[in-house]
Amino acid sequence: MRAGRLLSLLMLLQTRGRVTAPQIARELEVSVRTVYRDVEALSAAGVPVYADRGPAGGYRLLDGYRTRLNGLSPQEAASLFLAALPGPAAELGLAEEASAAGLKLLAALPPEPRSRAFRMRERFHLEVPGWYRGTEEVPHLAVVSEAVWEERPLRIGYRRWGQREVERLVHPYGLVLKGGTWYLVAGVEEAVRTYRISRILSAQVLPGAFERPAGFDLAEYWRRWAADFRQRMYTAEARLRLAPGAHDMLRLTLTAELVDAALAEAGPPDAAGWVTVVVPVESIRHARWVLLRMGAQIEVLDPPELRAAMEREVAGMAAVYGPATPPGG
Repeated sequence: MRAGRLLSLLMLLQTRGRVTAPQIARELEVSVRTVYRDVEALSAAGVPVYADRGPAGGYRLLDGYRTRLNGLSPQEAASLFLAALPGPAAELGLAEEASAAGLKLLAALPPEPRSRAFRMRERFHLEVPGWYRGTEEVPHLAVVSEAVWEERPLRIGYRRWGQREVERLVHPYGLVLKGGTWYLVAGVEEAVRTYRISRILSAQVLPGAFERPAGFDLAEYWRRWAADFRQRMYTAEARLRLAPGAHDMLRLTLTAELVDAALAEAGPPDAAGWVTVVVPVESIRHARWVLLRMGAQIEVLDPPELRAAMEREVAGMAAVYGPATPPGG
């Protein structure tokens, strides 16, 4: 266990450069005291680890020191190829580079991990977008990624919701790939904003540079932004009666997370086996369209305007299809 942690610490120093003890502790999920002991162990093993004092200090390796990749376990070597996404790499303009990097990594591995990595690549394929969703066109992604990497200002033309076009001067902090959709996280006038890459109409990298905010954590920002977005997206609630066995269909109609939370708070089934649940919905109009997929497996109880909307839609469908013909009639 400690040997694996020491290897992780060595790789962290090699890839990050200067890193403080608290940063290492957070990354490896250990105490700062453990970091001190592990650094001493690396030094005793002959690894040239140095401590720089002062506010900008931290641990670092001797300049030019590199270690080999043959410290990877077979499982770790195989997992690297699960992280290789050829589609996103191609969208970033890095398809050839990603392929070449994979070949170089294979060449650097010892025979057994190399064989396992080959088997992993042959037998597992990752595809980011979900079913029934086409890949979005992102013609400006390569330009945006260049600005992100080089920390250069970026001028974008952007189509907001409602088809309104705006122009923005942004400081690009990072890119996020969520469910096959690319997003740009950028600073705009002392605030941080999120832009959907497919809605960028034009992109121009500008001269100069910007200073990335100290301590900005892209993953943490995205976690908070996504939670806030979900809270803003669901603006109402609907109380529903759910037929026996219909919860699986409701998971596909809404999302499994929302349905499971609603079922956890639901009371016992009634005499007919129906369960009453309360679920968040985006709007009355959207809920009507989504819940009609459930057919007779669901009954809307509240709010009254949603129930009335469902009744109107069902009446309209009955007018189109006519009354049901009884068997043998």
